[in-house]
Amino acid sequence: MRSNGPAFAGASSYTEWTDKPLTPWRSWRLCGSILLYLIDWADMNEKLKEYTERLEALGKELGLDYYPVDFQLVPPAFMMEVAVYGLPVRMPHWSFGVRYIYQLVQHRMGASKIFEVVYPGNPGRAYLADTNTVEENTLVVAHVLGHADFSKNNLLFRRGQEEIGYHIVEQAAAHAGQISNAITEHGQERVEAVLDAALGLEQHIDIHKGLRRPRYPEWEEAPADEAGDEFQTRYDKLLEEAPVPEMQPSRQRAPIPPHPEHDLLWFIAQYAPELEDWERDIFLMVREESFYFYPVFACQIMNEGWASYWHARLLREADFLPPDLYVQSAKTHSDVVRPYAGEQQVALSINPYYLGFSLWEQIVKNEGLEAARSIMEQDDDFSFIRNHLTEQMARDLDLFDFAARRDGRIIVEEFDIDAIREAVLSHKFNFGAPRIAATGLRNDGTLELHHYSETDGRGLDLSSARKVLEYIHRVWRRPVQVETIDANGEKEIIREGFGPREVSGSR
Repeated sequence: MRSNGPAFAGASSYTEWTDKPLTPWRSWRLCGSILLYLIDWADMNEKLKEYTERLEALGKELGLDYYPVDFQLVPPAFMMEVAVYGLPVRMPHWSFGVRYIYQLVQHRMGASKIFEVVYPGNPGRAYLADTNTVEENTLVVAHVLGHADFSKNNLLFRRGQEEIGYHIVEQAAAHAGQISNAITEHGQERVEAVLDAALGLEQHIDIHKGLRRPRYPEWEEAPADEAGDEFQTRYDKLLEEAPVPEMQPSRQRAPIPPHPEHDLLWFIAQYAPELEDWERDIFLMVREESFYFYPVFACQIMNEGWASYWHARLLREADFLPPDLYVQSAKTHSDVVRPYAGEQQVALSINPYYLGFSLWEQIVKNEGLEAARSIMEQDDDFSFIRNHLTEQMARDLDLFDFAARRDGRIIVEEFDIDAIREAVLSHKFNFGAPRIAATGLRNDGTLELHHYSETDGRGLDLSSARKVLEYIHRVWRRPVQVETIDANGEKEIIREGFGPREVSGSR
């Protein structure tokens, strides 16, 4: 959870003040490049522990249902790192350093404040900043209870955890250990080349095919001959000797891929001509972690809104909280769900906490909590926004669609609720990535990719696309090409590995 505008804190986890023996413990933990000093709950503010236990009891009384959550207080530097890496311990790669610098600049400019990072699981995990006030952390605990309820009961989260397992933090740490071993055995440069390709494609998965899917069938039924001419058939019957039918093969080798394949991580892991086992393992590790992150991404508005609804309700009904603590927590709540970033009165993006919170409040008010829980369990952001962001709600929230001109002008479009809904969701299609599929494999091993610009409504950034093709070529070890469109809507083919006579970007 963050304040001051839209945010995605990397993951979502859950609750229990560690119910282990009260012997004080302190430990050093290596996470990425930072040694973290973890603070034992026995040293924490006793009031916060008391408030947490009572908030949990109140939440269960009001119908919250969640797995236990382990809370830890950690330094702000750790919060920043896990928000960027997405997990407390994750495979090392230079791209995370780039993201870290960006997030650090945003933080120091006051553009965001990370209150907590949570991870679904059984048990869940929640990291709270040790620089938060007691008031802020009281609100954060209530917020985490909402996240915990959501991730246990939402269908998309539940299916993901059933496929991946309920211990993603430990699994990611194991992945990081395998990567370290690979670096030792094969060298930093070779491992980084594989990670470049895998992380460059981390959004290109197909959740509908499942995490563990078999390879394509090697053989398929051969197509039957078309039925002959009826007159010829009758004529043949008049002959003394019927013609001997030619033997037709009953099956033939199936094409690869047999259909456009959008799960590029899986396809390359399974069918790259010379991929070594350790390289394949890296692709599958990245793919597994992407399956974990997908529900967090696809349900962000719902999830953050649900957690914000519940932290507001729990604090409002927690009559055991001192009045001054409630007032300070209410101020923090206002920062989290404010519609605009900073002091702006108009914003060209929307705060997902604000939008989700507003929608859930309206749904509970109009349809009741039981109906809201049913929606929470079944929907993702696509169905949630399309079904529940009404025209009146959009007007009440001052939402509008706009067009950015090349001269820098912003033109507000006519009010169209369908256009507004799609504008809210536009960055979420296909995990936020262009829709690209493997469509063919030539005899010489050339991999053909196709960008479905007509379905995702955008072209590719050609310089970025060439870089990604370069990464793919290093692991595919055969020529690679992608068909897309240029700025004028004309067909553009970008090639890599065809030799000096081939021109990338030729039409």
